Amino acid sequence: MDVDRLKHSWSLVAAHGDEVPLFFYSTLFLAHPDTRQMFPTNMAGQRDRLVTALGHIVSNVDQVDRLVGFLQSLGADHRKFAVRAEHYPAVGEALLATLQHFLGGHWTEDLAADWTAAYGVVAQVMTESAREAEKVSPPWYVGEVLGHERRTFDVAVLTLRPSYLLPFTPGQSVGVSVPTARSWRYYSPANAARPDGTLELHVRAVAGGVVSSRLVYGLAVGDQVHLSSPVGDRLLLDRAGGGDLLLLAGGTGWAPLKALVEQVAAEDRDRRVHLYVGARSPLELYDGEALDKLAASHPWLTVRYALGGGEPDGDGDPARAVDTVLSEGDFRDRHVFVCGSDEMVAGSVRALRGAGYDPGRLHHEGLGTHWYGPAWRTQIDATDQYNSATPGGNQ
Repeated sequence: MDVDRLKHSWSLVAAHGDEVPLFFYSTLFLAHPDTRQMFPTNMAGQRDRLVTALGHIVSNVDQVDRLVGFLQSLGADHRKFAVRAEHYPAVGEALLATLQHFLGGHWTEDLAADWTAAYGVVAQVMTESAREAEKVSPPWYVGEVLGHERRTFDVAVLTLRPSYLLPFTPGQSVGVSVPTARSWRYYSPANAARPDGTLELHVRAVAGGVVSSRLVYGLAVGDQVHLSSPVGDRLLLDRAGGGDLLLLAGGTGWAPLKALVEQVAAEDRDRRVHLYVGARSPLELYDGEALDKLAASHPWLTVRYALGGGEPDGDGDPARAVDTVLSEGDFRDRHVFVCGSDEMVAGSVRALRGAGYDPGRLHHEGLGTHWYGPAWRTQIDATDQYNSATPGGNQ
């Protein structure tokens, strides 16, 4: 494969924007109508994810170790969409037809061979990963709703009990779907592992969100949801070693940080933790009682609130929490975990870097509209089609 030729050809195709995924999916569904049932009714978010995923794959085609890990996670996760090995040739046909269409005279036999070989590697890695994952975990878990509390108009705290143990590490995210939808949304559990295996999710309903709206407004105790295997490693506490921590949360981005605080308490390490929680107003501190209890129970934990200044449809002022941090102390010797909306995370990271904080000590999920889930994005997706996770927050 000629790596430079692959990258150049993809840059030419990607320049056509939304026309690319529209042509691809039209070609796929016309030639293989049975594949349509695997995708959500609203394809807007799915179109964005195709271009982003292909761009990520092509950009890293010469970094085998990095790409293989991405494809393995992708292949294992796609089991929840009922993707099987026999679907990959159909997708490959549609992809090559799309590339040929948009490249026109730039499409050559050599380029076709390069793309065929590249897609063959992608399909092989994803198929083998799915096959291996089948040996250790189901495509999804069934979770029963044990508790459903509306904390604000648009925020609910859910307690779920998976049908059997769903192993996860604090900071990871779990895909959630309601049985009547073909959409998945990623949420970071707000707890460390519990003896009874239950999960606590903090969910904010977003406009047009199929999954989040149903979770907040349409569920009751006794209902069931589907849960996928956990993903993501950017918010794991292991990244910080055993040192002191600074945690910055915006809105429901508090959820994964709550899990990290519980993990610190369970490990009983000698470390200090300063937690700053941002919200538009006191009413937005939907989990304030739990925050106060944690602060009262653990002398090593200091909790500070940063209130006000957010937009009506936002998740707190993006700069408020970090401004409070910078005005109150110097935490440059600590590892910093930042969770919230993309705007909150981007603003916080930018401000911390500007204040001399080491980028290698700033932990957050990837920013931008990456398609797979929390391991490649923070959150927030107005169509509810992503994941993630944003782990990173639970909009």
